[in-house]
Amino acid sequence: MTRDGQAMLFGLGAVALWSTVATAFKVALEYMSPLELMWLASLVSWALIGVLVIRQRLAGQALRRGWRTAAWAGLLNPVAYYLVLFGAYDRLPGQEAMALNYTWALAMAFLAVPILGQRLTRLDVLAGLIAYAGVWVIATRGAVFNVAFADPLGVVMALASTLIWALYWLLNARDHRPPLVAQWQNFSVGVPVLTLLLIAGPGFQWNGWAGLGAGVYVGLFEMGIAFVLWQLAVHKVSRTVKVSNLIFLSPPVSLLLLFLVVGEPILPSTLIGLLLILGGLGLQQCQKSPAPAAQESS
Repeated sequence: MTRDGQAMLFGLGAVALWSTVATAFKVALEYMSPLELMWLASLVSWALIGVLVIRQRLAGQALRRGWRTAAWAGLLNPVAYYLVLFGAYDRLPGQEAMALNYTWALAMAFLAVPILGQRLTRLDVLAGLIAYAGVWVIATRGAVFNVAFADPLGVVMALASTLIWALYWLLNARDHRPPLVAQWQNFSVGVPVLTLLLIAGPGFQWNGWAGLGAGVYVGLFEMGIAFVLWQLAVHKVSRTVKVSNLIFLSPPVSLLLLFLVVGEPILPSTLIGLLLILGGLGLQQCQKSPAPAAQESS
């Protein structure tokens, strides 16, 4: 299998896990604050990835080097990104927060041009706009020219999370640490910061078994396994846009789970949005990868 093929499989695995977390977020936030959820999920993810680091015999490398990068990366993700994202989910209906957050794929594809020196084709731009239109239809529940979100601050927080997320993964494309080492070190920086914030704020409270279960699930899958899979995809793929558009597969599945578990209704606009998302994704994936810039200029 080619490196791009492997990257696509890793990306699809991450997307499948991310499709479930909007529901987990809403369930967990019924029992605890965004900061409490952030701390619990980060602690679980730190422990999980730590076990994987030991099993892969990477503990020595994880302890010796890479901490200068982890110092800023850990503050971006998990701390800044998830505090902002959980704040958005706490204020908005799940489907609005989820759909707005997924627009980070466009930010990632376009920011890859100045940050990584990658090039966008016209087809990339068209495919991204079509897929984004589908997400927009879902987010606005079909009222595309009369947007009225439930909470303006929540919308700002959701959009801010897209910029943090896109910047984090693009900057990590130049990170030479092994993915498991990078994630464990980042959480090793993030967990103490979150612990201090929790002590200074609401403190540690028991939120019931349901809240505990939802928080553990978020830590294991959203912030643990999915992180590793997506980082592997970003590092292996030849062009970031090839995997970034995969995330548009997740909103329809997330909406279905929100309906079945949380009780949020699926609107007719969901079907229209799904067609646009899959159409844009198919358009982008069918094109051939261009030659690297260095080859094109020679």
